[in-house]
Amino acid sequence: MDDKSGYLTRMKRIEGQARGIARMIDEEKYCIDILTQVSALTRALQTVATGLLDDHLKHCVLDAARMGDEDAAREKLQEASDAIKRLVRS
Repeated sequence: MDDKSGYLTRMKRIEGQARGIARMIDEEKYCIDILTQVSALTRALQTVATGLLDDHLKHCVLDAARMGDEDAAREKLQEASDAIKRLVRS
């Protein structure tokens, strides 16, 4: 993982955003304002997800390929492909 502290910082910020949205709902804020915050939260999570996927490709997949273990490399690539499919569906 290239930037563990960066990911943790982002996740704490995301956690705060989620609490803020819950508070907005509780306070019955304007729906469009809540949806705007949900959209921002979604983008923030997508940023973390794509960063982690990039780390997986740069480290896990590349390391398996460098070791010459074709089966392990294929497995790591399949994991990445499956993760991409999940991200695209969400």
